[in-house]
Amino acid sequence: MVNTPKRFNIEALVSSLADIEIITDISQVSKLSQDYHTFSPILTAKLAGKVGDIVIRPANQSEVLKVAAACAKYKIPITSRGSGTGNYGQCVPLYGGVILDMSKMHNICWVKPGIARVEAGVKLAALDKKAHEIGWEMRMAPSTYRTASIGGFIAGGSGGIGSINYGLMGERGNLIALQIVTLEDEPRIIELRGDEVQKANHAWGINGIITEIEIPLAPAYPWAELIVTFDEFMQAAKFGQALALSDGMIKKEIGVFAQPIPQYFTGLRQYIPEDKHAALLIIAEPSLEFLPNLIQEYQGQITYQKSAQEALKGSHLAEYTWNHTTLHARTVDSSITYLQSIFPTDNLQTIEHMYHHFGDEVMMHLEFIRAGGKIANPALQLVRYTSEERLNEIIRYHEEKGVFIANPHSYFIEDGWKRVIAPEHLKFKEMVDPYGLMNPGKSKFLSVAFAEG
Repeated sequence: MVNTPKRFNIEALVSSLADIEIITDISQVSKLSQDYHTFSPILTAKLAGKVGDIVIRPANQSEVLKVAAACAKYKIPITSRGSGTGNYGQCVPLYGGVILDMSKMHNICWVKPGIARVEAGVKLAALDKKAHEIGWEMRMAPSTYRTASIGGFIAGGSGGIGSINYGLMGERGNLIALQIVTLEDEPRIIELRGDEVQKANHAWGINGIITEIEIPLAPAYPWAELIVTFDEFMQAAKFGQALALSDGMIKKEIGVFAQPIPQYFTGLRQYIPEDKHAALLIIAEPSLEFLPNLIQEYQGQITYQKSAQEALKGSHLAEYTWNHTTLHARTVDSSITYLQSIFPTDNLQTIEHMYHHFGDEVMMHLEFIRAGGKIANPALQLVRYTSEERLNEIIRYHEEKGVFIANPHSYFIEDGWKRVIAPEHLKFKEMVDPYGLMNPGKSKFLSVAFAEG
């Protein structure tokens, strides 16, 4: 149960930050205290009414340092915010305090072949556009890449379109450096490089205020988009796996969707008959020549194809994949929620079992990625929600069958991809946030100290 917010000396804080943009309008503060946790009926109930006291928008790192110093002085919690496209309440403040909106820090410091450095508020699409000017692009991005900020993606995301080549963001080499501001009496700027970045990567802002990011880039290919339909779901799943394992073929996205999911894709319905299952693909044009035989092997049919040039216009297939799938489904039926799963590597038997066991109560949506040097099958299944008890039964059944569930119906880090916070990260937390003011309540291990302090 979330505790009620403490009372803070907000007036003193505001007075000490006169030259920095501060938002106090209740409706604006409420809006900027939210994200897409409303995908979960459980989180919607648990986080109802949780808002910050004020929103502060720093324009540069100097202003971030001033805000950090003031929050440390008055012992006011601070929750960093990107674009609010997360799904687990990462940027919802459990105890009120300051919402630190990083959107004004959107400077692209530099882009070089294979590498870029940017401020935390830079939109992913803006970085991608800049990198394309010299023939490079982001290695991976969530389906919200048009609106998501890179700081929010690093702090709250994990992977997405492009992960079929480069794995998740936590893989060694996918994040070069993070510059963070501490929340001490005299805040410091710390540069984490190499493996040290994991101390603040995917930490939901509890281990430092991310101000700058340095990431590697990927060569930019001309990406074609295709939809392939299948009579049977397992034909589509086996095709997806075969394509994922075709290392010589260059691809960026392989998403497989069981019926009736494609019928929630209003803009694509004309390409996917009601009785068909579908694979949405983003493939480099030089690899297209090898696709027809593979499709024929699994009795598929191409029903939609755009060249790389054509794909630059209009909507993109990427915006029907990953958690945009859930968004499209909920636009049609708001009672639908979802799961986040990792099925056993290179094993479609468990996927087939779950597909038949649950029927359309748990609609199968598979993504294919590379993780730890192998092909993995993360799934974002759509669930016809009836009750929290039934949802927990579905989760338990998956876990009993060896499926890892990163529970999107919990705001605790430990219930997601991490499970436990490493001891060295806890030690780092104690150093950079001695008063426990950074996004308190989002860790089971760390929540008690702030609530009782």
